[in-house]
Amino acid sequence: MRVLKYAILGLLNRQPMTGYDIGKEFNYELAEFWHAKHSQIYTELKKLHDEGLVTYDIEISGDILEKKQYTITDAGKSDLIKWLHKDELIERTAKDVFRVRMYFSNNLDLESCIKLLESQKMQHKRRLNQLKKTSEQYPEVPPHDSDRFGDFIVLESAIMREESILNWIDKCIVYCQQAKNN
Repeated sequence: MRVLKYAILGLLNRQPMTGYDIGKEFNYELAEFWHAKHSQIYTELKKLHDEGLVTYDIEISGDILEKKQYTITDAGKSDLIKWLHKDELIERTAKDVFRVRMYFSNNLDLESCIKLLESQKMQHKRRLNQLKKTSEQYPEVPPHDSDRFGDFIVLESAIMREESILNWIDKCIVYCQQAKNN
């Protein structure tokens, strides 16, 4: 399944955008649950255009700079809505290098293990603080029919994920400290 296809169609369903603008969205709002490189985005935009799911207008900026402004077609909207109605089976757990490292942490001395856990804790605290700062733009739940509603519920999920990871790391640190004291 080409999830990138539908992420791009979803963005274009909100408003026309350039490939560059789409890339910025993947580095900002979508970054908490999906990522794509610029090369992947432009390859997918070409496919979407070839399939008749998007069109583009070329805008001239300055003397020679051309920008393609992409717009979703009716066929693209129909395909997006059809895809949105599908239910999915749970994906396999995402790869997580740190958790693999912790799985084999019995091969580390306790000080090294605690040091790694503390480092991860600081990184996840920073991410959680960034997410909470972003959530300040939502003094209340946005209306369901607004573009902001999906952003809001995914942001809530990201905050809960980071809080859960921090809770797990704190427990791991306690386990290591208890082992150290025994």
